Order: sequence, then C-alpha cells, then structure tokens
Amino acid sequence: MNLARKHVIDKTQKRSEQDYFALEHTSELRHEYIDGEVFAMVGGSFNHARLVSTFSRLIGNHLEGHPCEVFAESTKLKVSLNHSKNNYLYPDVVVDCSTDEAKDNMLTTPVLIIEVISSSSHRHDKLTKRHLYEQIPALQEYVTVEQNSVEISIRRRRTGWQIEQFFLGDDVNFESIQLTVSVETLYQRVDNEEMLLWLAEKAQQAEDKEVFTQEQQENNLNTDMR
Repeated sequence: MNLARKHVIDKTQKRSEQDYFALEHTSELRHEYIDGEVFAMVGGSFNHARLVSTFSRLIGNHLEGHPCEVFAESTKLKVSLNHSKNNYLYPDVVVDCSTDEAKDNMLTTPVLIIEVISSSSHRHDKLTKRHLYEQIPALQEYVTVEQNSVEISIRRRRTGWQIEQFFLGDDVNFESIQLTVSVETLYQRVDNEEMLLWLAEKAQQAEDKEVFTQEQQENNLNTDMR
C-alpha cells in the first residue's frame, strides 16, 4: 500500500485491541493494527489511486453476477493468528467470495489481496504484511504492484507462495478469480517513466507501420499503372 506510515503510539509499548478500536472510532484517519502496533494510513499518490481504481474496476466488472466481491482501501480485514492475537489491516484491493455477511464490517476470508507499493512501504508490504496474509486459510493469491516502475508480483498458495513476476508485454492471470488481463491495461493510466516510454515506442511503431502501408499502396498503384 502506498500510504505513508507512522507510529501514532510509542512503538516500544504494545497496545490492546480496545485501544486500537477507540482510536479508530475517534480519529479521522484509518489505522492498521499489527502485532500490537498502530500505524496511521496517511497520504497517497495519484499513481496509487489510479492503480487501485483500475484494478478495482476491471475486477469488479469481471465479477459482475458472481458471488465474489471486490473491495478497495476502506474495507478492514481481520487476520487472526490465533484466538488471542488479531491483526487489522486495510489492503488496497481485496476479493472475498464468502456468502456470509462480514461481521462488524470486517472481511476475514479473502481469496485475493492486492497491495500497491512504493519505496516507503516496500518492506512493510512485501515482508510484514505478506507474512500475515499467507496465514489466512482462504487466501489463494497475494499480489504486489509497483507504482514507480511497471512490475506485478504474484505469490500463490498452490506454489508454496513462490514469486512470479510480470512486466510490460505480459498477461497476468489471476487464478483465484479466473481473470487474465495485460500488464499494459492495468497500468494504462499510470504516469511513470517506464510506462511513458512504452507508450511512446508503441506510438512510433504505429506511425512507422502506417508509413510502410502507405508506401506499399503507392508502389502497388504505380505497378498497376504500368
């Protein structure tokens, strides 16, 4: 998740779930609660918002008429490592296929989780949160999406959470929801150097192809006139 994080309570002192929920109730900010530590979810770039919007829209359209639902950013996820140790997070994009109504407006059985990351959240999303997510029995895929470059990484339960990476020119298969989409489509609105260069090269290739086609047509016309 590309949201700056700061400890709102002294890191050296663990806080109870009651303290966390009291803070959530009174604060205008959202907070995550991980192993007794509270993190404020602050800020977010345009590219982060674009990626979350695109993933949510494409997945939502794909799941139309399907029991699975997609949720974005503001939906809380509860991760229970055991009966006495709960964690609460706000993934960027979540797909849940449970037919049961979420208790207390919190998801517990996601099949797909997507986090858009940046340099500030790299370690948090790829290590700390991944460790928690992989312990969710229902989860089938965990996806991290770079925003300053073009790179999508997927870890799947069926492969023992081994990483598989996708780049421009690739198609990504989200097995948990049977959706295949190109990396270019997912990044279509993102403003970063790699994407801009890719689009410029495609435009140049299209222009070169058009010129070549016109030249071929002119050559054919000249041949016919002889």
